[in-house]
Formats: sequence, C-alpha cells, structure tokens
Amino acid sequence: MGKIWRISGPVIIAEDMRGSQVYEVVEIGDERLNGEIIGLEEDKAVIQAYEDTVGLTVGEKVTGTGEILMVELGPGLVGNIYDGVQRSLVTMKADIGDFLFRGVRTHALDRDRKWRFTPAVKAGAKVEGGDIIGTVQETGLIEHRIMVPPYMSGVIDSIAEGDYTVEETVAVLKSDGKDRPLTLMQRWPARKPRPYRRRFDPEDLLVTGTRIIDYLFPLALGGKAAIPGGFGTGKTVNLQQMARWSQTQLNIYVGCGERGNEMADVLHSFKELKDPGSGRYLQEKEIFIANTSNMPVVAREISIFIGITMAEYYRDMGYDILLVADSTSRWAEAMREIGARLEETPGEEGFPTYLGSRLSAFYERSGKVSCLGSPERVGSATVIGAVSPPGADFSEPVTQNTLRIIDALYSLDVALANRRHFPTINWLQSYSQYADSVDKWWNKISPDYTDVRNKALITLQKEAELEEIVRLVGPEALPEDDKLLLLIARMIREDFLMQSAYHPVDTYSEPKRTHLMLSTIMRFYDFAKGLSGSGMMVSEIASSRIKQRISRMKDVPHDEIEQYIDSIGKDMAGGAVSLEGGI
Repeated sequence: MGKIWRISGPVIIAEDMRGSQVYEVVEIGDERLNGEIIGLEEDKAVIQAYEDTVGLTVGEKVTGTGEILMVELGPGLVGNIYDGVQRSLVTMKADIGDFLFRGVRTHALDRDRKWRFTPAVKAGAKVEGGDIIGTVQETGLIEHRIMVPPYMSGVIDSIAEGDYTVEETVAVLKSDGKDRPLTLMQRWPARKPRPYRRRFDPEDLLVTGTRIIDYLFPLALGGKAAIPGGFGTGKTVNLQQMARWSQTQLNIYVGCGERGNEMADVLHSFKELKDPGSGRYLQEKEIFIANTSNMPVVAREISIFIGITMAEYYRDMGYDILLVADSTSRWAEAMREIGARLEETPGEEGFPTYLGSRLSAFYERSGKVSCLGSPERVGSATVIGAVSPPGADFSEPVTQNTLRIIDALYSLDVALANRRHFPTINWLQSYSQYADSVDKWWNKISPDYTDVRNKALITLQKEAELEEIVRLVGPEALPEDDKLLLLIARMIREDFLMQSAYHPVDTYSEPKRTHLMLSTIMRFYDFAKGLSGSGMMVSEIASSRIKQRISRMKDVPHDEIEQYIDSIGKDMAGGAVSLEGGI
C-alpha cells in the first residue's frame, strides 16, 4: 500500500509502491478510484486514473490489486453497453440511476444470470487451449462457444449440461495432476493479443452495402482501414452504416471520445434497427463501448484495447467480427495529455513519440486467422478507425501515422459534403490494397468485375484531368468525345457513388445489385460512343430515355432490379433512337 505524493489532473504519482508492476490496477483514495500504473521509478509509481481526480489530496492511500487490467469475456457481452473500462452502464443504471458516481464498481458480466450450457465433449476427452467444450445461446443471433482458455490443456474429468452463472464450474480439467475448474467466463489482459494458430491473407470481401467501398475500394474480412475526414463529412454516419449492414456475425462499436449526443443517437437507433438477414434486432449482434467526451480522458486509450480484445475472443470462436473505433484521434489526444502531464519529450504537434507504435499495437490485432483448438475453424477481426484531423488537414500526425499501418483508406472530402454528395468518400484520394485479393470473390458474382471497376476508375480520373480545361474554356469548347466522358463520369458519381443512408431502398446495396448498376453505366458508355460516332449530339444522349432510366436505378426495389436492368439492356441492344421519347 502506498500514498499519493503528487496529483496532476488524471496523472497521479504515488510513493511507497515497491513491489508493484507496470499496468497493475490500483485503487486510489478513500473512494477507491480506478487507476492503472503506467510507470515505475524506485518506490514511486506513475498512475493514470480512469475517473475524475477532483477532490483527491496528497497523502491518501493507494492500494495495488496485484492484477493487470483484465477484460471479462463470456456470455452477456453481446447487447450490453460498457464504459471505457468495461463497467456495464446497463447494470450501473439499474443500481444507481441515470448519473454515474466516482468509485462505482460493477462487473462486466452479470453474476446472477443463468445460461443454458450444452456440452460438446464428454468426460475423458483430451483437450487443449482453444478447444470448444460446449455452447451457450447468448442471443437469437449468437451461439456463444465456450472454449478452453489458451495455454491450458489436460483431460476433462467431469462436465455436465445445465443452467450456470458465469462463475459456476461447468467442467473440471485435470492438468498436471491438478483439478482446474472451467467456467463460462474467461479473463484476458486488455493489452495482450490473443494467440492463434496461423494468419491468412485477407481475400474475402467484407460486404458493407456501400457501393463505393464494396466495388471500387473493397475491404477484406480481417483487413484494417481508416476513415479520416473533417467536421461535417459524415464519419459517424459512415461507421454506423458499416456497423449496421456489414455481413459479419458480430459488430463492436467503440465510441472513443465522441460527443455524448452522437453516442446516444447511435444507441437509440440500433435499438430500433433490425438485421437485414435474420430480421432480428441488431442489438443481438452488437457490443457497445460508450466512452464519450465528457468521461475521463485517459479511459479513451484502454477502451480501444478492451474492444479489440472482445473482437479477438469472438474471432476465436470462428466468427467474422467488425470493430469500429470512433475516433482514434480522440484516443491520441488522450495520450498527448498524459504525455504532457508526465513531462515527456513531445513529438510532432505535441503528440508522444510512441504514437505510431501505439496505433500499430491496435490495428495489427486485426486479421483472418486459423483459431486454436478443435474443431478447426477460421475467424476474422476487421478494424475500421475514424480519424478526425483538425481542419481536415491530413498532414497532421495521427492521420499520417495511421496511413503507414492501414491497407484501405476512405478519405472523406469537405468539398463533397458541401455539394451534398454522400457518402463523401473522395474517389481520387481513397485506395484499397485488397482490390486484387478480393478479385476471386467478386468473379464468382461476375467475371468482368475487374474490367468494369478499372474502366470506371479511369473514367473518373480522366474527368478530374478535364476539369481544369472546363474551368478555363467551358464545357462547350470540348470535343464530343470529352463531353461524353464527362457525362458518363457524372452518371457514375450521381447514379452510382451517391448513396443515401436514409433511403429505404438505397441505404444498402447487395453486391450483385452493385455490379449490375455500374456495369450498366459502363455498357451505356459503349452504347453512347456508337451513337456519338453516328452523329448524335451528347446533349441528346444526356436527355435520352435510357439515360433517365439508368438514373432511376437506385430507387428500384431489390427484388425488381435484375428485371429492370435487363430491360435497359434490351433497349440498348435494340438501339432505337427517338428524339421524342429519347433512346
């Protein structure tokens, strides 16, 4: 036991702390505030407090728990809402009301609720770390697979079906002559990656339902991506859309330092939304970590690692997981504040010199892996982090360090937001290194995916090159070929890339629909070239009936889209020209 020697905001220095360890959890002051040791020097410990330190005084006791910060993993995580240090906000509201107080303790998992456990092995079975010994139906969408903790092995001495709390023994493991009880719950260090057997190269598309992402800049299952953008560019809406529509078994949403009203809106909306595949409420496949801007700043850092630890845990069950972090900039700002309080040598713009390594420690825990244990299974954890550069300046340190780590970038553009073009993903600044690896996936839907995608990107690039000329001489001075290219580029932007998150049909675009839409536009390009070569003016092509029908594709219901596009294709194959009714 030590005592407070110095207080500097959320940073506390305690003396008489010999025998402590770095990252050990401590209780601070008479109110037993939650904290974590981040540095040791002789008998002094540097502690970051995860709660407000106002009112603490020098000399108050500091008690070490002897444990590092652990994440509780087990049935009951899904559908729950946690703060930055994995305290259940649902439980705390039931216990103390709508307002939080310092020093409140609560378990992440309900200790009283019983779960129906169904064994998957029998007594006498030899097991090792990662083996599935039984299942629990956690929600209507998630079967929770109870695994032997990593690094444990032995023989199952006893196991029984029944109703258990997360702390009750469901099986006994004989290991090294000792009986080791197995429960429904595991505990794992937040900062330590969970082990796996083998890592794979991501090659399967993570379907998000957003056309520009899925088709032009695809994200693979197990990939890592970032969404940087200035204020008003729609970062939160984009991330919510991904969390809502992504074809994954479980999504984890970490609100890291974002405004409380935004987080409240997310929580409220997800209560009402339903999973498009099953029709059940999305809450049954979501975990929320709500560490808002009015909560203690240092809890932002650990909230990210708690989220990724949960993602790895469900990945180890063989599920595909999506983790959304909004935003890593607020996390970095928390590290900057701590660094300043510790009087560390600052790096660029005051951020700590270890900013890049800390970001890597988070993003690199993504991946598609072969899980430990049997039966054999493959799981993935995909990570998407929002970045909020001040003044939309992408040259600032957080964005630049993130770009060195990620493999897909979705650059949000203030200019597009001002033009009401949503999503505001800039097609000239964004990229994906997964485009080649997901080719095989897309080719199962259509063998001409690569060709259509490349033609669309080239068209958009040429449009950008022509914009300078258009500004100087106007569009009327361009030759007809260039006018036609500008028309097709505008069709790609307005009829394909623009997508309303609030439209009842267009909010989600399944892969086949996405391909049909863009391939129809590119087919129309080839068709229009023939008409232009025959002497038809581009202005006439722009006002044609076929072009107008293509513009209405976004509004066509999903079950009618194939028939609708097929009829457009027949019109183009017919090649009928009419100035009255158009083409």
